[in-house]
Amino acid sequence: MRVHPGYFLAALATPFCLQTAALAQGEHANAKERARAAAAASRGRSGSSDALQSNYVTPGLSGQTITTVDGKNGFTASLSCQKTSTLLELLVQPGSTGDLTQVRISHDRDFDGAFDRQTVLPVPVSGVCANGVIACNPGTWEGCRYYGWAVDGSLNINLAQTQMTSLSGCYCLNNSCGSNLAAGNMSEVLKDLGGGVIGALTTADPRIGVAQASIDGPLIRYTGAQTTSCTSNPQVSATGYRANPTAIQGDAYSASQESSIFQALSSSAAGTGKTQQIRSCTIEREISVKSWDFDDILTVKGSIARVTSCGTDCRRYEIRGAGTCGSMPPIYNATFEPAAPKRIVSARIVEMGADDWVQARVNGQIVGYAGKRPWLGEPLPSGDCRISDDPWVNRNAIDITDRLRAGPTVVGARVRGGGGGNWGYVTLEVKVDTRCETTERLVDLCAGYGADPACTLRDETVDDVVTFRNGVNTGLTPLSQTRMIGTGACAMTVNRDFFLRSRRYACMIDTGSAASPDLSRAAYIIDHSTETVLRDKIGTADGGSVETSRPFSLPAQDAVAACEPICKTRKARTNSDAALAGVVGELQNAAQGWDSYYHVCTPDTVCPAGDGEEIVSACGCLDDFPEAVTMMQTVRLAGADLVCTASAP
Repeated sequence: MRVHPGYFLAALATPFCLQTAALAQGEHANAKERARAAAAASRGRSGSSDALQSNYVTPGLSGQTITTVDGKNGFTASLSCQKTSTLLELLVQPGSTGDLTQVRISHDRDFDGAFDRQTVLPVPVSGVCANGVIACNPGTWEGCRYYGWAVDGSLNINLAQTQMTSLSGCYCLNNSCGSNLAAGNMSEVLKDLGGGVIGALTTADPRIGVAQASIDGPLIRYTGAQTTSCTSNPQVSATGYRANPTAIQGDAYSASQESSIFQALSSSAAGTGKTQQIRSCTIEREISVKSWDFDDILTVKGSIARVTSCGTDCRRYEIRGAGTCGSMPPIYNATFEPAAPKRIVSARIVEMGADDWVQARVNGQIVGYAGKRPWLGEPLPSGDCRISDDPWVNRNAIDITDRLRAGPTVVGARVRGGGGGNWGYVTLEVKVDTRCETTERLVDLCAGYGADPACTLRDETVDDVVTFRNGVNTGLTPLSQTRMIGTGACAMTVNRDFFLRSRRYACMIDTGSAASPDLSRAAYIIDHSTETVLRDKIGTADGGSVETSRPFSLPAQDAVAACEPICKTRKARTNSDAALAGVVGELQNAAQGWDSYYHVCTPDTVCPAGDGEEIVSACGCLDDFPEAVTMMQTVRLAGADLVCTASAP
């Protein structure tokens, strides 16, 4: 019997094909296992914010080694100009009234690894906000004063008195809202206080970056570095647009012309043609009122024996001390630091008195004296030191206003005396202006679009009045608006023709033209192929086409879970949130409420509930979207029913 050669070849090829298929199947399985292993390793190093922080952010900012996902290779990144182990520490001490009786902030301003500035808050903290604190009468919610975090040009952290409406996310801490709130929620309190300080610090100097925060009892410690800009100027280019918003359009155009990547994309088929873009912008009037008190304008430290009032916005500081008859009479100094130099009205040395001599000095320079004989030089005055006679007083005023306005000023009293007297003093009188300060500016983000001939105004609302719709003037003219700004002694009413204009411009963008792509081949493949057969239509050199067909299949896919199992928990919480009307919990029938949390379940379907949490819904495919919609709708309808009223006091 003759055997056709084709059968012989087929018989030889069959085992080879089966082996090849088995190898392909095995390689596919190995590839899946490798992919799963790589995905698991990647999730382990970057699957959560804590993992990203510890594996990438903290090493990058602190100069440590960053390793690859498999841990086999590593490198040291240089992401910052200066590094510091501890940027800032914040320590709190709760008191018996529930208030934080002491809040101490230690700060490394020059990034040399050592603290060079310590700030102790001058008021007890009764409430904590996201951007400040509230100080009330200890243990109560009465006599409250509101402070926001402030950072000056030397990166000194302070509190600036403000109004309640300028603070956000506030809640009560002291015994008027519950017992042991600060100690029982220490980590949250530290995070909120520290977050507010860090927010003010990074706003003042955008180069500062925080790599890590750690809590140790009543202390929170921040590790940080100086990033972004390796210059002595804390201003980086991006922050300049806050003061001049319209500059961003011109700068963006200049940057696009210099970017080879942008030019390549704009010249591509996807970036050519003419299209219309809708661009939104606003013109907003910003008005703010700042209240000032004496301590906001001038801070004093040193040998101050007494502070007395000399009228409205006027104080007298007495620098006093005992002297000696030796060759080195002591000098008692007090430093006056102006925070708002322009608000200093006058500064005068109005009195010098001594038994026996006193010499007045300003920044080390001798400016006056009081005593039996003149003393206007470094050598000691002539005469007996132990006179024990009537005191000598000099009330000839010495004006040092310009010196104090120029910056920190040291006023000193050099005292020479002995016997039964042995004292001397210098009195400095300072008058300041504490009138409320109003600032106003118009932030026009529409100037660029308005001046562009390719853009036309499409829609505009002026204080919620529609003046343009679809490019047509509606004819409606908004009335001038009156608003109340400021609080307390600085409350005032302002009337302006508008406060907010919201606009939408239609801008024609012409990026050139390009030939339309030929999509006929793709359309043929989609229309004629099936799950098992791939049909194609390929063009030939002579302008014709050839139709092809070949088997097509996808590897078997693993089963995929219907969802990522999650669980829902809740934790009891006393509502100590604070608002203008007081503590919210006191206005409710029951002050205790619940905080809800959602957790991703572990692979063995265990709900990782936190401390104090109770499970509401076990692991599964939870769908709480209807509940969320209902809650949002309730808030929306409640807001629609609110009516603002005012009545004469």
